[in-house]
Amino acid sequence: MKQLLTTIPQTGRVEWIGVRPERRANLIVVPSVEATTTGLSGDRFSGGINAKRQVTLIQQEHLAVVMSILRLSALDPGLVRRNIVVSGINLQALKDQHFKIGNAVLFGTGNCHPCSRMEENLGAGGYCAMRGHGGITAYVDQPGTICVGDSVALKIQSS
Repeated sequence: MKQLLTTIPQTGRVEWIGVRPERRANLIVVPSVEATTTGLSGDRFSGGINAKRQVTLIQQEHLAVVMSILRLSALDPGLVRRNIVVSGINLQALKDQHFKIGNAVLFGTGNCHPCSRMEENLGAGGYCAMRGHGGITAYVDQPGTICVGDSVALKIQSS
C-alpha cells in the first residue's frame, strides 16, 4: 500500500493563480507568484513558517463538478477562494506528500474544506456543492517561483 500511495505517475499543470492581500478581499489574479517559507508573496495567509494553510489548491476538474451541481455555465476560480487551480493530477493523492510545483516544493497538509462564503459567492447550495471538492492545503517547504503553465508532480524523496 505504501508504494501505491507514493507512486503518482501523472503530472499536473498550474491553470490559475490568485492571491488575497487581506481578509474578505477578492483574489488578485497573477501570472506567477513567489512561494516563500512563510507562504505566497502578497497573500494574507503568508507569515507562518510551516503553517498548515499557507497555500490552497483546487483541481480544475472539481470546478467543473461544482459548476454542474450548481447548474452554472461558468465559474470564476477566484470565487472559490483558493490560491492555485491545477489540472491533470489528483490533489488528494498529494496530501501528506512533498510535491513540486514550478521550482518550489510544497507539502500537502490536509483537505481545504469550504466555508460559509461559498453560499455568498456561488449562490444557494454553494457550500454543499463544494463539499468534497474543495482541494487541499499546503505549506511551502522549499521556496521558488510558481507560474501558470508550470508542472505539478510528486517529489520523489531520496532515501
